[in-house]
Amino acid sequence: MIRPIVDPSRPKVYIETYGCQMNVNDSEVILSILQDAGYALTENIEEADVILANTCSIRDNAEQRIWGRIDQFKIQKKKREGVVIGIVGCMAERLKDKLLTAVDLVAGPDSYRSLPSLLEAVAPGSPQINVLLSHEETYAEISPVRLDKNGVSAFISIMRGCNNVCSYCIVPYTRGAERSRDPQTIVKEAQELFDNGYKEVTLLGQNVDSYLWEDEDNVDNNVNFAQLLEMVAKISPELRVRFSTSHPKDISDEVIYTMAMYENICKHIHLPVQSGSSIMLEKMRRKYDREWYLDRVRKIRSVIPDCGITTDVIAGFCGETEQDHKDTLTLMEEVVFDSAFMFAYSERPGTLASRKYPDDIPYELKTQRLNEIIALQGRMSLKSNEKEIGKTLKVLVEGPSKKNQEELCGRASSNKMCVFPSRGEKAGDYCTVKVVSVTSATLICERID
Repeated sequence: MIRPIVDPSRPKVYIETYGCQMNVNDSEVILSILQDAGYALTENIEEADVILANTCSIRDNAEQRIWGRIDQFKIQKKKREGVVIGIVGCMAERLKDKLLTAVDLVAGPDSYRSLPSLLEAVAPGSPQINVLLSHEETYAEISPVRLDKNGVSAFISIMRGCNNVCSYCIVPYTRGAERSRDPQTIVKEAQELFDNGYKEVTLLGQNVDSYLWEDEDNVDNNVNFAQLLEMVAKISPELRVRFSTSHPKDISDEVIYTMAMYENICKHIHLPVQSGSSIMLEKMRRKYDREWYLDRVRKIRSVIPDCGITTDVIAGFCGETEQDHKDTLTLMEEVVFDSAFMFAYSERPGTLASRKYPDDIPYELKTQRLNEIIALQGRMSLKSNEKEIGKTLKVLVEGPSKKNQEELCGRASSNKMCVFPSRGEKAGDYCTVKVVSVTSATLICERID
């Protein structure tokens, strides 16, 4: 069953998802497991028998939002006897026992298979918990129940966990060590999506470039990320393939050349830099320096000139000097990123940085530097988009434009959003357009097909 079951006779589960694309995919895995156990999805919290929040711990404000939502969930519990409130995902893993005083169920990212039994065991005064991390769990054989609205794009998790242990990051502590999923199950899932009308899949991992499936019996059957990309791309030229996230230290020439070889592998790489300062990068334990990063960008653009490159940037990491900050700004100017996720540093308890480095950049200065980064990126996004004027692009329609129902919106291969006149096409159709003007966020196009 690729879509949620609608059955009023079943107990109902309501799921709120916070954080990254991995969490979105995890919610789809959770729903698949619970549907097999007899539950059905509801989008109306007022009728839910089970309320789950799939949580993120990457920044403190994400966790604070969840605590606020728990208070709201408890209102439903007061209204209707027997409602179960559960916290799953990264926050569940990090805070464990603390959450048990506030909710009925706590389940970490590797324990979703136990959700039916945990729910069955919940009783007044008897909350349930499973936060054991696994060295093997990939949910490989579980077909996620898709929660997207348009039936065009879907996520496929190809690996779980992370081995990088960047000094600022909580992910290795909440999601465990890296393990790669059997490539045949990935190809099967992608094929199933395509057969059900999906036109785009995004291969997900904390660090997709380190994907490696190892055959215990024959090393010749090992599959790396470049090979996996090719396997998925070969399903059909009509199926677009994206991936996220790449780590600068691991993205290989083989991956870049494979992208160039297949038209349906989208020409976009999300390549988080975090800082333009080699001093900060070493302190962050990123395992590359400024020049390594710039060399990777140069390689990408030499092989795929029109490749979209996006990034993540942290402002105000521990000990960041004005020169370190300027190094970030000059790197951004040199690369001219299409877009970026930009954040002020948020100390996460338990990380290496929290134990080793004082969070010594004042809030006001973090905010100032972040604002400078955001302003610069706005200019860089506009500069990047202006280079698209006059180009002809193939766009996958996502649906009507939010601002004008007479127009359609969709993404080019580079992941840039395009807006263009409708001729009655629906989500999932391809259109050929020409860029005539731009904003920092959007390519405004005319039809040429």
